[in-house]
Amino acid sequence: MQYYHEEDVDMHILDGKRIAVLGYGSQGRAQALCFRDSGLNVVVGVRRNGASWEKVKEDGLKVCEFADAVKDADIVMMLLPDEIQPKVYYDFVEKNMKKGAALEFAHGFAITYGTIVPRDDIDVIMMAPKGPGNGVRKMFLEGYGVPALVSVHQDVSGHARDIVFALAKAIGATHPGAFEQSFKNEAFTDLFGEQAVLCGGLTELIRMGFDTLVEGGYPPEMAYIETLHETKLITDMINKGGFSMMWEEVSNTAEFGGLTRGPRILNEQSREAMRQILREIEDGTFKNEWTADWDDDLAKLKSMEEAQKKLRIETVGKEVRSLFQKRD
Repeated sequence: MQYYHEEDVDMHILDGKRIAVLGYGSQGRAQALCFRDSGLNVVVGVRRNGASWEKVKEDGLKVCEFADAVKDADIVMMLLPDEIQPKVYYDFVEKNMKKGAALEFAHGFAITYGTIVPRDDIDVIMMAPKGPGNGVRKMFLEGYGVPALVSVHQDVSGHARDIVFALAKAIGATHPGAFEQSFKNEAFTDLFGEQAVLCGGLTELIRMGFDTLVEGGYPPEMAYIETLHETKLITDMINKGGFSMMWEEVSNTAEFGGLTRGPRILNEQSREAMRQILREIEDGTFKNEWTADWDDDLAKLKSMEEAQKKLRIETVGKEVRSLFQKRD
């Protein structure tokens, strides 16, 4: 893949353009603040008197309701949760966007799975930072940025590609690099990474390790430290220098044990489960299951969240983290 950096992108195409950021959660807030600090004209659209209304004001940004934010906007950014986007789009965005404006996403889900079918007289683009909102903001404030994937799904204006790369530059993404891929590739790889490794696979691996030590009679506090607390130390090393750096940094005992025992934990059966997860993402099985929960007011998700809060590793972790806090 080709990465585009600072010198490859001109932000002047955004001069005089009004950017409406819809949503003020993790990504919405981070991107809106970065755009403002990059000198862009930003307005934030949220529900009047909702949880974010006052927060936007406190941050010094202009706030208004969805429909008012969209009117006269040159770029409308859908930075809302996937399950909320369709209703907001069809209720407030579709009829209020001006012809030739750009509809922007930070994730390929809505376009790939057709939960939103945009009008044919607007640009449809995606600028997906490869990191959570707090990371996007933190790296920007440090004078750098997180990389971003950009894509053009529909180019009516003839300038969609220049606009999306300029948005990436405005959050600092062209420092490490911005690269092009399709909405579908972003959606499928992002969902797979979340489910099989980053959010699903990692948490289950940690939980099972913790449970195994506790069942073996070891103190839960020790189990927490060994299976969860030290995870960040390891992943930071891998992120900085790959597996090789991590193996060099840990003891020979840890390296030998990891290389000989790791494949017994995650093996061909695990690999086949990953393949099945990818197939379910590609064929729409996951999308259908997830959107069905939207229609049920997220009942399944809320039930699973409550179950997670009751896990012993969560209660023990809260106690251990309090012990690690800096004291005066």
